[in-house]
Amino acid sequence: MENNQKQPKKSKQFTGIQSAGLVILACFILAELIYFFVYGDPSHFMNNDPKNHPLQGDMLGTIYKGGFVVPIIQTLLLTVISLSVERYFAIKTAEGKGKTAKFVQDIKSALSKNDIAGATAICDVQRGSVGNVVTSVLVKYKEVEEDKTLSKEQQILAIQKEVEEATALELPMLSQNLPIIATIVTLGTLMGLFGTVLGMIRSFAALAGAGGTDSIALSAGISEALINTAFGIATGALAVISYNYFTSKIDKITYCIDEVSFSIVQTFAASHK
Repeated sequence: MENNQKQPKKSKQFTGIQSAGLVILACFILAELIYFFVYGDPSHFMNNDPKNHPLQGDMLGTIYKGGFVVPIIQTLLLTVISLSVERYFAIKTAEGKGKTAKFVQDIKSALSKNDIAGATAICDVQRGSVGNVVTSVLVKYKEVEEDKTLSKEQQILAIQKEVEEATALELPMLSQNLPIIATIVTLGTLMGLFGTVLGMIRSFAALAGAGGTDSIALSAGISEALINTAFGIATGALAVISYNYFTSKIDKITYCIDEVSFSIVQTFAASHK
């Protein structure tokens, strides 16, 4: 029994942050600190009092007047930024060291020469999820090739099954945390709308005040409405861009794996009559 053969080692890679809840909590704390100690710094307001109107042209003070919804929306914005950075590095690692398009071409070139050892060496250089999946399939290729008890159809089915299993192990990690970003696409916009409604209610309450219009309360209400609208739109837009970008990257990786795996199966079928 020759069980001492060296098996290609799969690369250990950065798969991302497992607990997104901690990221959201950290973003919430940071958003609160920014809201109270940066936007709410007394120097941004008349008579150094955050209860007063912001100084003319002071944007930070105006943002502070957006109300309690501002740190909530800012938490969502910071979460999108944090998880986008996390997904960038996770997917970049999954792609491996080289260009995936060149990797596919190199693998197909090696397979066209029936050079399985060369294809395995290319995977060792590429690494990442793409390299890991192809390496697993190539290992199975060698195993079924040496197993004379299997028919050709059984050998091909074994290789195809290995493709499915290896892909199922590697690819789900790429989509980790993307559902949270997708949720923030809608949630960010809704929170902005919620803040806008609250601001408009405050504005109309000021207009209906006895003894004339309270200009400070009116301006505060309008500020709350506009600031939250701006934050909500920015958060939703960034979340949409981030989600679509990383989804397209994952689709590209999936396509590369499918293309190489199909080539491996075809090579086996053509070289084993």
